Amino acid sequence: MAKPEIDDVTGFETTGHEWDGIKELNKPLPKWWLWVLYVTIIWSFGYWIAYPAWPLVSNYTKGVLGYSQRQVVMDSVAAAKAAQGKFREAIAATELSEIRTRPDLLNFALAGGKAAFGDNCAPCHGRGAQGFKGYPNLNDDDWIWGGEIAEIHQTIRYGIRSDHDETRVNDMPKFGIDGILEAAQINDVSEFVLSLSGKAGDAEAAERGRAIFAEQCIACHGEEGKGNTELGSPNLTDAIWLYGGSKDDIVESVRTGRGGVMPSFTARLDDVTLKQLAVYVHALGGGL
Repeated sequence: MAKPEIDDVTGFETTGHEWDGIKELNKPLPKWWLWVLYVTIIWSFGYWIAYPAWPLVSNYTKGVLGYSQRQVVMDSVAAAKAAQGKFREAIAATELSEIRTRPDLLNFALAGGKAAFGDNCAPCHGRGAQGFKGYPNLNDDDWIWGGEIAEIHQTIRYGIRSDHDETRVNDMPKFGIDGILEAAQINDVSEFVLSLSGKAGDAEAAERGRAIFAEQCIACHGEEGKGNTELGSPNLTDAIWLYGGSKDDIVESVRTGRGGVMPSFTARLDDVTLKQLAVYVHALGGGL
């Protein structure tokens, strides 16, 4: 048996491995480190016995203490709901218009509505409710289906053009796709629509479009183009445009009819949360 090689500098044995003239030492771990390792191993056995630890075929070992982190979370949630109970009951029993007159309920509704908005509405309307092209800005005072708190509540509950039986529906005709108007007529009526907000670039085309607008559009948008919230028809005289206010955007709206869809939340959220959402959206700054 070969005699172990001893390193001259450290006095430790070598393993016999050498790389580029560098020899590996066979230096054992410090005893204190090993003892700590042994203690942690023994401690782990204690955890296996006391707490849930090992998965089984259809369950897991419960441990002698019967501890469950899941149960801790469930108990915390139950406690939070119990603490909120009196406020939720009060909101359920209070008319929407009266919630704003009670600071305690208003603060609770705003907090709950903000959380519900972030979970359910922000993906379309944005975290700040600023909206995007095709998704309304909820901070301004322009409401297609009405900005009263009861109207906002109805919109949230049943959606717009959703699959709910009580959803509100009023589709703008697809004037181009369905062949109701020719391309030249769509161009002219688009110029007239632009003129309603002082943006027309072709006065002659806008004048030709006036007659087309009177024949095809005033039933929903009104003679002055100010819209009708009962029909969900937008005001065409201001600078707020859901799908864009450029000439090309308006031409596309007339050609295709657009027609976005908002889902119904009545089956997804409870009645109290729906009320909280309505209060929160109404308080963003654009509610009437």
